[in-house]
Amino acid sequence: MSSPHILYERHGHVAVIRLNRPDKLNAMTTEMDRLMNQLTFTINNDADIRSVVLTGNGERAFCAGSDITDLDGYGDNWTYRNRFEARMDYARAVHLIRKPIVAALFGYVIGGGLEMACASDIRLATPDAEFGAGEINWGWHGGSGQTQYLTRTMGSGNAAKLLLTGERIGVEEALRTGLIQGIHERADLDAVAMALAQNIAAKSPIAIQMTKHMTRVAANTALDVGLMVENDSFTYCMTTEDAREGQSAFAEKREPVFKGR
Repeated sequence: MSSPHILYERHGHVAVIRLNRPDKLNAMTTEMDRLMNQLTFTINNDADIRSVVLTGNGERAFCAGSDITDLDGYGDNWTYRNRFEARMDYARAVHLIRKPIVAALFGYVIGGGLEMACASDIRLATPDAEFGAGEINWGWHGGSGQTQYLTRTMGSGNAAKLLLTGERIGVEEALRTGLIQGIHERADLDAVAMALAQNIAAKSPIAIQMTKHMTRVAANTALDVGLMVENDSFTYCMTTEDAREGQSAFAEKREPVFKGR
């Protein structure tokens, strides 16, 4: 499933998606876009994959967004508008992955790269990482979740400052505003992200997917509705074989062995 510009690896129950165009700041092409959408389908339908690490190769950038020279590949204005349905939007592809995603970020995390990061569930970054939504400088705003993700993640004031000025922020401000959850040296980043993904993958596959779903519900519904949906989700989880295994393991003072059933 790998291509020269997107590498796909498996490490036990963890899938790794690694952008591999470092000479172009890992900027995304339409060919990379198609593959990202294929990987979404593959990951969602492989019960053996329980979590995902999203990262890139190189030192200068996790991803600088779309390759501007390749935008004509998306077609005319109406076709571009309908790219979600055509499975031709890489940030949307990340959003649609049902398994928890740990994003390991470094260098430039801008434009569509920022959208992919925000579509992930947990974001770790290096001390030199810079986050930016510079589209406003060129006459548009991000179209794959940027205004929505940032407002929900950072709050309206912090998001508005980033979105309306096009300025970049560093890791300290990103950490303070909740955009990232940890700062790690580049030499340690991949290992830390993998350890976190493996920690998640050791849990019940049903429970972790349902928990990810519930965090999305919390961000998009009123509290009373979220509480009712959470109760339904909880009740389902409690009827699974994994929940019974968890109860037995707790009583027997051993580690549970979850099977995703």
